[in-house]
Amino acid sequence: MKLKDYRTYFLEKLTPLYDAMEAESFFSIALGELKGWKRTDLAMNPDAVLSDDEAAKWNDVLTELEKQKPIQYIFGRAHFYGLAFEVNENTLIPRPETEELVEWIIRENEHKGKIKILDIGTGSGCIAVSLAKNLPMAEVSAIDVSENALAVAKGNSVANGVAVNFLLKDILKTETLTDTYDIIVSNPPYVRELEKAEIRPNVLEHEPHLALFVADSDPLLFYRKIALLAKSALAENGRLYFEINQYLGNETVEMLESYGFKSVTLKKDIYGNDRMVSAIKG
Repeated sequence: MKLKDYRTYFLEKLTPLYDAMEAESFFSIALGELKGWKRTDLAMNPDAVLSDDEAAKWNDVLTELEKQKPIQYIFGRAHFYGLAFEVNENTLIPRPETEELVEWIIRENEHKGKIKILDIGTGSGCIAVSLAKNLPMAEVSAIDVSENALAVAKGNSVANGVAVNFLLKDILKTETLTDTYDIIVSNPPYVRELEKAEIRPNVLEHEPHLALFVADSDPLLFYRKIALLAKSALAENGRLYFEINQYLGNETVEMLESYGFKSVTLKKDIYGNDRMVSAIKG
């Protein structure tokens, strides 16, 4: 079968489960992973034929996608801020909104030279590693409660050629942070149980709930704890950055202001949702 004809078949099989744009993105990712091609390469080679072995690999990917397994878990890799990251069921899949948070931090701090950064709830290490890569003068540390996630994050730091100090720690059980930081950043669990209905099956059934969900009764649990720790662990005029629940932007801002943080800034993502907050130690 010609690859261009397989593309038609691939999209027809997936569009009952995914929208057309998402199905097309899956084909593009698979094309890169399985053949090392971009879509322009396919356009320039319209008569390319799949061998039986190649077709079998494509069919395996298609079968997993029909089970709504995330394509990043199928290939064990995700791309984030221009870097490649290993991912598996122990780590969340890095998202474009989080890239915006990283971009914000880099833009505001790239001129500062030697700074110390702490990433709380690092998962795959995408935030910590990206900051270390793009702020080469920074000393970056990262915390996670999951040993399995930390193992993935450590591998990602090595693969991307940066040094990050990884720590196994349950932030909710942490009384004090033992160092002083210029920046503390976190993308903690923030999806309320009541919002599960909004979550797609490919996320709900595969990504780690420990890193996703928080009780409806206390949705700012992690934010309050981290803000409290940051009050003493941040250097003078140190900055705190959060990725947040889009429905709780005002509540997050009010909490930070009640803790004495100043210049609290709420920022929208590319989709127009309240997604990031920064604050300066008062």
